[in-house]
Amino acid sequence: MALILNIDTATEKASVGLSLDGVQLAMVENGNQREHAAFVHSAVEQVLDAACRKLAAVDAFAVTSGPGSYTGIRVGLATAKGFCYALSRPLITLNTLQVMTLAAIETVGNQGHDTLFCPMIDARRNEVFVAIYDAELHEVLVPQHLVLEHRIFVSFARGRRIIFFGSGSEKFEQMGEQPEGRFEKVEYNTRHLGVLAEQLFKSKRFSDISYSEPSYLKDFYTVVKN
Repeated sequence: MALILNIDTATEKASVGLSLDGVQLAMVENGNQREHAAFVHSAVEQVLDAACRKLAAVDAFAVTSGPGSYTGIRVGLATAKGFCYALSRPLITLNTLQVMTLAAIETVGNQGHDTLFCPMIDARRNEVFVAIYDAELHEVLVPQHLVLEHRIFVSFARGRRIIFFGSGSEKFEQMGEQPEGRFEKVEYNTRHLGVLAEQLFKSKRFSDISYSEPSYLKDFYTVVKN
């Protein structure tokens, strides 16, 4: 059984959790996105204490590597890499949208092959980070950044229902009725990350600590003041 420390700072709500064999033992959450960097290390201490475990006993470190907040992604990945380097442990990286989808399947239930899941993360203006998965977490639309348009996903439906969820789905819903789908409120955290991380650990699908990079999916722009 693997003891995995799971870190997610990719979106508005951050969480750090400790899972054993895919079952979460302890978790701490933070709802203030501006405090994610200060939150992570203290949260690691809290979950270890709550589970009565030592950092040296952790078998691997898992993290959502994006998409999401540029700063949040960097914070999470840098923290996980630091622990991996210091303890010589493997790194597991997971796409935020896939982790969100596992939570959605849990929330609405696995409704079979007639249902698709479309997680959306707000990327400002009318832009989102988005993907589409089937009920078995297979990619139907690869994770990407796009500009929303009314009924933009209708070609994916083809008689199937699409579940839209995530922070970006709110502005998509405001564009008008989407007959091919419905909108759901879905909350995810490191419990869902831990389930997927356990699967990757068992199959030894680790990420390269030196070369793993954030999955931004969108260029980062800054405003230069003269």
